[in-house]
Amino acid sequence: MTLKALLVDDERLALLQLEKMLKELADIHIVGTSMNPLQAIEMAANLKPDVIFLDIQMPGLSGLQAAEQLQEICPSAEIVFVTAFDEYAIQAFELHALDYVLKPLQRKRLLNTLQRLKQPETNPKNDPHLGDPVWIRCFPSLQIEYKEDQADEFMKWRTSKGQELFAYLLHNRGQLVRKSMLLDLLWPDIDPKKAITLLYTTIYQIRQNLKSCGIDIPIQSYSAEEGYVLDAGRVRLESDEWEENLRMLEHVTVNNLTDHQRVLDMYRGEYLGKHDYLWAEGDRQRMAMRWLLHAQQVADCYAQNRMWNEAVQVYLRIQQEQPLSEDSFFSLMKLYDHMGQRASVEEQYQLLLKMLDQELNLEPKREIILWFENWKQQVSDMGVRAI
Repeated sequence: MTLKALLVDDERLALLQLEKMLKELADIHIVGTSMNPLQAIEMAANLKPDVIFLDIQMPGLSGLQAAEQLQEICPSAEIVFVTAFDEYAIQAFELHALDYVLKPLQRKRLLNTLQRLKQPETNPKNDPHLGDPVWIRCFPSLQIEYKEDQADEFMKWRTSKGQELFAYLLHNRGQLVRKSMLLDLLWPDIDPKKAITLLYTTIYQIRQNLKSCGIDIPIQSYSAEEGYVLDAGRVRLESDEWEENLRMLEHVTVNNLTDHQRVLDMYRGEYLGKHDYLWAEGDRQRMAMRWLLHAQQVADCYAQNRMWNEAVQVYLRIQQEQPLSEDSFFSLMKLYDHMGQRASVEEQYQLLLKMLDQELNLEPKREIILWFENWKQQVSDMGVRAI
C-alpha cells in the first residue's frame, strides 16, 4: 500500500531532507509539502493524506496547535511529530511509539516509523462504529466501553491526567471549556509554557486513544475562544440514564417494586467516586442523596409488606454507600427484631456505637438508645418468663 504523506516544516533544508529520505526509504507518495502550518491545514482538507510529518517548533502556529486542527480535518491520518529539543513533548509522545522522530533525522529511526505506519495492526480500528452509541460508565469509575472481536472491552487510559482531562470535558459535555481552566485544574504549579505543551499533547493522546479503539467522541478545538467542546451526541452516559430512569418511575408500591429495584441497582457506586476529582463533588453528592432517598423508600416499602429479607438487603446497601447513615443501623435493628434475629440487633447497635465514636466522636441519637434499652429489657423479661 502506497501511503500519501504531507510534510510540514518551516525550515526549507529540513523539509527537503525529510522528503529525500522518505522517497529513498519507502513507497510513499508525497502529496504536498509546506513551510506554513496554516497553509498545511488548508492543504490537508483537500489532499486527505494518510500520514502527516509535522515539525513541532514553528512560528505563529506550533506543530502541537496545528495537530489539533489536523486531527479534526483528517481524523484517520497518522501524525508523526518531528522535533529537535522539545523534551516535554517527547515524554508525552513516548506513550504512543509512532508519534515522533528526532532531528537530525536518522535513517534507521525513520525506517522504524515507516514500518509501523505500514503495519495494519498499528491502527486496527480506524473507522469508528458509527452505528453503535458509545456506552460510558461513571459509577463509580470512568470506563469507556467498546467492542473488540465481538467482546466488550474498556478503553485503557495512558495517563491519569489524560483520564481526568477527558472526564472533565465529559462532565461539561456540549459546553466550551477554556484552556486556561484546564491548565489551572491539571497543571497549576507548572511553568505556563510547559503546561500548554502538556495540554496539547494530552488532548492529542486522548484523540489517538479514542481513534485506536474505534470510539467516536469528537473533541473539537475552538482557537478563537481558546477552548474545547466534547460532543456527546452519540454517548450513552450511565449517570444520565440512571437519572432518567429514576425520573420516569411512579411512586413506589408493592406492585412496582421490581422496577424500583432495577433502577436502584443501576447505581453501582458514587459518581466518579473512585477518582479524587474535587470538581465532581457537587454532582457526586447530589446523585448520592437522590439514590439514598430512593433506597429508603424502596426499603420501607419492602418492610411495610413484610418482605424482611429484601428490606435488609437494601439497608445493608445503604450502609455500604452511606456508612455515616445512622438511620440505616436503626432500621436494620428494628427489622432484625421483627425477624427474631436478636444477635443481629445487638451487632448493629455495636457497629453503630463504633462508627459514631470513631468517625464523629458522638453517641447515638437518644431515640435509638432508648429503643435499644427497651428492647434489651423486653428480651431479658422474655428470658425470665421462659425460665
